Amino acid sequence: MSRLDSFIRRVSAQRDCLNHAFKVIAEAPGPILEFGLGNGRTYHHLRENCPDREIFVFEWKVTAHPDCTPDADHLFEGDIYETLPPAPEGFGAPAVMAHTDIVSGDHERDRSIADFLSERLPTLMGERAVILSDQQLDLPGWQIWELPDGVPLERYFYYTRGLQLD
Repeated sequence: MSRLDSFIRRVSAQRDCLNHAFKVIAEAPGPILEFGLGNGRTYHHLRENCPDREIFVFEWKVTAHPDCTPDADHLFEGDIYETLPPAPEGFGAPAVMAHTDIVSGDHERDRSIADFLSERLPTLMGERAVILSDQQLDLPGWQIWELPDGVPLERYFYYTRGLQLD
């Protein structure tokens, strides 16, 4: 598979999982957490589809277009091992959704961050919540949901707690 085709499959899976999750969390309260801003496409999609929710973003170094960058009150820039532990004080409520897009190509680094997020995310999430990830996470007590139609197995990971499909 060409790198272009692989990219298209990845972002299509991401979009399809996000769009599905928007319906699932529609009635549940709480902000959204985005891990990995990149060029801001996903943040922009979150903002367009959840205009009434606060979205908090964690990014090592911001390089996104200014139109796709959160304001200073919603951006945690720097090493996630340092920015995440004190961050919940600023959320105002447990999160209803977290999206992690952390693949860097450095397998050891990606696995280390996924393990760190596996430990920390459950403590940040509300009783009714969704976690979407480009990496497999270890989340005891969370259900692994079937991916939306057309999303290849293990292309994305979809976890829920306290929510049911209609």
